[in-house]
Amino acid sequence: GRPLRDLRIAVMETCNYRCPYCMPEDSVDDVALGAKQRLDFTDIAQIAKAFVAQGVRKIRLTGGEPLLRRNLPELVSLLKRIDGLEDLALTTNGSLLARKAQSLKDAGLQRVTVSLDGLDDAVFRQMNDVDFPVADVLAGIEAARAAGLGPIKVNMVVKRGTNEHEILPMA
Repeated sequence: GRPLRDLRIAVMETCNYRCPYCMPEDSVDDVALGAKQRLDFTDIAQIAKAFVAQGVRKIRLTGGEPLLRRNLPELVSLLKRIDGLEDLALTTNGSLLARKAQSLKDAGLQRVTVSLDGLDDAVFRQMNDVDFPVADVLAGIEAARAAGLGPIKVNMVVKRGTNEHEILPMA
């Protein structure tokens, strides 16, 4: 009897990080789809519209890493036009956010959630397992703030022995 109000749509199954808790290197071949196997934006919007007609009010775009999907602002624009949709958000690892925040906002995205497992660069690089610098994610968060994507939420996965000492600095 609980109403369905939130819908998550994974627009991209792959990711540019290899976090051991989510997409370790040895699992990559198992999830990679070709572009022709993914739903196109028109199909995704049509499915989303059907869910909104049934009471969904919030859509969150996820992945893998959704910012790897080409022309993502085009999908955002299609979804934003759905009557009855109240909230359109995106969850990202933030690696491409600095470059894409403004175009996503311009297309109609309202807010973002960024996954960030630590502020210490060495710890962050260890957690993402591709040597990606934390400074680039922080720049992405700042670009999202400057674009007006908010409130910005930050998710942190804590792994014992790796980044638990990062909890207080993150807070």
